[in-house]
Amino acid sequence: MPAQRHRRDLNTGRLHQMQPLFLWALDLAPEGQYTSPNNTRHASACKRTPAGFLLPMKFDKPAIDGDAQLALLRSRGLQISDEAGARHHLRFIGYYRFSGYSLPFQRNYNADGTHQFLPGASFEQVLDLYTFDRKLRILALDALERIEVAFRSVLSQSMSEQHGPHWYTSPELFVPSYQHDKFIDLLKKDIGDDPARAGMRQTFIQHYYQKYDDPPLPPSWMVFEVLSLGTVSQVFKNLLRSAQKPVARVFGLDGTVLSSWIHAISYLRNLAAHHQRLWNRSFTIKPVIAKQYAGDLADPGRFYAQAVMIEVLLKVVAPDTRWGQRLAALLAQHPSVRADRMGFAADWDERPVWRDS
Repeated sequence: MPAQRHRRDLNTGRLHQMQPLFLWALDLAPEGQYTSPNNTRHASACKRTPAGFLLPMKFDKPAIDGDAQLALLRSRGLQISDEAGARHHLRFIGYYRFSGYSLPFQRNYNADGTHQFLPGASFEQVLDLYTFDRKLRILALDALERIEVAFRSVLSQSMSEQHGPHWYTSPELFVPSYQHDKFIDLLKKDIGDDPARAGMRQTFIQHYYQKYDDPPLPPSWMVFEVLSLGTVSQVFKNLLRSAQKPVARVFGLDGTVLSSWIHAISYLRNLAAHHQRLWNRSFTIKPVIAKQYAGDLADPGRFYAQAVMIEVLLKVVAPDTRWGQRLAALLAQHPSVRADRMGFAADWDERPVWRDS
C-alpha cells in the first residue's frame, strides 16, 4: 500500500487525508471512459521493478511555445478551427490549466497515456467547460461574500449584546477543549497588537489603540472584521451550545449544522478565490446534512450540496439576489456542460428549496 498523503488545513491546523490523484480522473471521465489528471505521474512515465512496482523517473519535459502546444493538441486529435484564438487562450489561460479541462474529452489515458481525444472533440468544447467553471466561481463568490459578511455581523452582534463587546476574551463561553489562549495569540497577531506590527493594523484598529488602553484589545465588531473566515468559523464551532443557539436561530438552523456549513463555506470560498475547479469536484470538507434539507444534501461531496447550502443561507441574508435563478441561467448558457457531474438532478430547480429563488 502506498503511504497516505495528507494536507494541513490552514484555518484549523488539522491534517486531512488527501484523495489519491487518480480518483480526480475517475470523476472527470465520461461514462464508459477513464482518464487521469495531467498533473498525475502516469504509469507510462515510470519504470517498473522486477516485482512490478513503479519507480519514479526524472522529469525531463521541456517548456514548449504556443505553436508547439497547438501542434501537440492536434496530434492528439483535438480539432482547432480558430488557431489564432486558440493560441491567445493558451497564452493567457496557460496550457497546463487548459489541459486539465480537456480530460473529459480524452480516451484511454488511464490505459496507455497517449492523451488521445475522443472523435469530434474540439478546442471550443474544452474552452466552453473552462468558461463555465470560471463563471461558476464568480457566481459562487458573489454569494459567499454576502454570507460571510452576514455571519460575522450576526455572530458579533448577538454575542456582544448578551456578553459584552469583549466576549471573545472570556474562555468560559467556550467548550473546555478549545485552546482559547492560542486563539487569543492568533488574534493578536492578526490585528497587529504588538506595537512592532502596528504598521499592518487596519485604520479602525489603529484608532482603538490610539484612543483606548482599557480593555487592551478592541471590541468584537472591530476584531471580527479582521480575522479570517476560517478562524471565525472555529470560534463559533467552539462556543458553548447555549451561546450558539441565538446565532444559529437567525439562519433557521441548528448550531451544529450552521457551524459545519460555515466551515464548508470557508473551504469553498478559498477554492474559488484561488481559481480551483468547482465543476465535478469531490469536496473534502462537506456540510452536515440538515434534516429539513436531507433530500438535497444526500451527496454532500458534490457542488449541488454546496449550492443548496448557499441558497438556504442567501434566502435569509439577501433574498432579492435571485441567486438560484442566476445559477439556472448559467447552466442554460452552457448546455453541453454536464450538470449531473456536479450532483444536479434533471429536475433540480423544481425542488422546494429552489422555489421563489
